[in-house]
Amino acid sequence: MDVLAQSGLLAPDTLPLLLLTAGLLLSMAEALAPGANFIVVGIALIGAGLGGLLLTSLGIVGAGLTLVMALLTLVFGAAAFYGYHEFDLYGGKGQRQTSDSDSLKGKTGVVTEAVTTDGGEVKLSGGGFNPHYAARSIEGTIEEGEEVMVVDPGGGNVVTVESMGYVEDDIDKELAADRARKDAQEVEATADDDERETETERE
Repeated sequence: MDVLAQSGLLAPDTLPLLLLTAGLLLSMAEALAPGANFIVVGIALIGAGLGGLLLTSLGIVGAGLTLVMALLTLVFGAAAFYGYHEFDLYGGKGQRQTSDSDSLKGKTGVVTEAVTTDGGEVKLSGGGFNPHYAARSIEGTIEEGEEVMVVDPGGGNVVTVESMGYVEDDIDKELAADRARKDAQEVEATADDDERETETERE
């Protein structure tokens, strides 16, 4: 800690640059994990860092600068939080925002780059600030422009998708099997009724 202080890395006039850098890094991280996980804090740190640089250029340093930057962090953070909730910058007001990878499961989208078992890219509906995700298929190739559904969010880094045509085929098969079961039950019930009627006539 003493080494950092002596080297000037923790000097009050470098604090604005550190805050600005941290804010920019968090804002960029938002593209990797959409849903306003990092953007509010990122904006707060960027605002405080820029305010600190302005104050440093005016000759304000030391504890006064640190205190003002702390207040600026709170003010910009509160403003970013209010703006995010009030103005619905991400779209879908009233809906649950993507806050973790599990919430990606079941989302639908369109293939933007052919998806194979090794890779590809999809654009998900309601996928946050950056709706483009690296993707892979369970088997085969899903061509560009096809609609897909996320079957495994994979931690949010690489999602596993299935073609909507395939998903719908599975649903159609289940519905057809259910109809066949009901038809068989009706035929069986009719046969039982006919048998009872025949026995009644014989008596």
